Amino acid sequence: MTAGTTEPEEYATDPAERKREQRGWYFYDFACSVYSTSVITVFLGPYLTSVARAASDAEGFVHPLGIPVRAGSLFAYAVSASLVVAILVMPLAGAVADRTGRKKPLLAAAAYLGAAATAGMFFLAGDRYLLGTFLLIVANASLSVSMVLYNAYLPQISEPDERDAVSSRGWAFGYTSGALVLVLNLVLYSGHDSFGLTEGEAVRICLASAGVWWGAFTVIPLRRLRDRRLGPAVRERGAAGSGWRQLRETLKDMRRHPLTLSFLLAYLVYNDGVQTVISQASVYGSEELGLDQTTLITAVLLVQVLAVAGALGMGRLARSYGAKRTILGSLAVWTLILVAGYLLPAGAPVFFFCLAAAIGLVLGGSQALSRSLFSHLVPRGKEAEYFSAYEMSDRGLSWLGPLVFGLAYQLTGSYRDAIISLVIFFVVGFVLLARVPVRRAVEAAGNPIPDRI
Repeated sequence: MTAGTTEPEEYATDPAERKREQRGWYFYDFACSVYSTSVITVFLGPYLTSVARAASDAEGFVHPLGIPVRAGSLFAYAVSASLVVAILVMPLAGAVADRTGRKKPLLAAAAYLGAAATAGMFFLAGDRYLLGTFLLIVANASLSVSMVLYNAYLPQISEPDERDAVSSRGWAFGYTSGALVLVLNLVLYSGHDSFGLTEGEAVRICLASAGVWWGAFTVIPLRRLRDRRLGPAVRERGAAGSGWRQLRETLKDMRRHPLTLSFLLAYLVYNDGVQTVISQASVYGSEELGLDQTTLITAVLLVQVLAVAGALGMGRLARSYGAKRTILGSLAVWTLILVAGYLLPAGAPVFFFCLAAAIGLVLGGSQALSRSLFSHLVPRGKEAEYFSAYEMSDRGLSWLGPLVFGLAYQLTGSYRDAIISLVIFFVVGFVLLARVPVRRAVEAAGNPIPDRI
């Protein structure tokens, strides 16, 4: 639809059309989750660390822009930097999407920029740690921007009582694709000699294939999702203003919904811990526990398989106990996981697999239910704006956890100290979320209150 139409913005009301869009929407999780799994969680951390070490001086430091950085901290710092870049870009995407109603072209641009940067990781060889850092920043920031636009579709394509289930299915699709591609990665990496490849070449192919997968399956949501018409109130915000000005206006508007802001603050804190555990787990496993790449791939594959069941299972729990209580339970489990990780003995893959299983059971559900719960707190017509702020909590403000992790290692030289430092994010997030009266928050946003929330 064009931005110049005078008809109000529409929501999917026809059941058949709504189901068609939901099925297309699931496939963006299916497309981009492979990047999060294969690139961020498994391969890039250990590989970029090895590339940085190849370029390091006698003391083990590299010097990007003349700044001394311990090679083992580079990946964590790069993840943190990528999320700071995302903060600068996401307000622009959210503002333009809400003002024009054209989410799809912006989603396509962000998705294919990220996919291209990921495919370019095939050229990350030798001591090209700066190239790897640059491509990571571009790909990670692009993913964050695309998720702003993707998440903003959720309240438009699902009724309030459907959202926990729809969001959970999206995460389940993502974990299914992650598991499928990891099986292929495991075959290629474990048998690289039989394919005539070196270990490094096999890793670079696995990295690049995630970008190809991301780009290929993005076609499906782009074909099925549709842009919405805009009402006069939305158009009056202006079609060419600054994204940062729009962000300031959004934050001012959110002050009228302080309970929504309270949820965002809680989510910002506990999700920072979740994202850091996922992005740094492979580095912790390889560098501190001495596990080989095959073990790490198998562990993450276990996470993917169980995360599908976990996302769907926690969705069912939410129907009985409400999303808030279910999320609180998952945060308690996350805290126990970190304590167990700190105590894990080195060179013990069985214990690492047990930890991976626990992560899988809570990972998808805690993320899916947080997304669906927030969708109830968004005033109609402001989805992309509010989900821009949400995404800044989901990814754009998740720079603090990797920074804390990297600093802890830089100062102590111990990854165990780095991993246990993340407990504070889950404890504080639990306390903040427990204090949010979600039923009042939904009512204050002007939305219907589901039977269970």
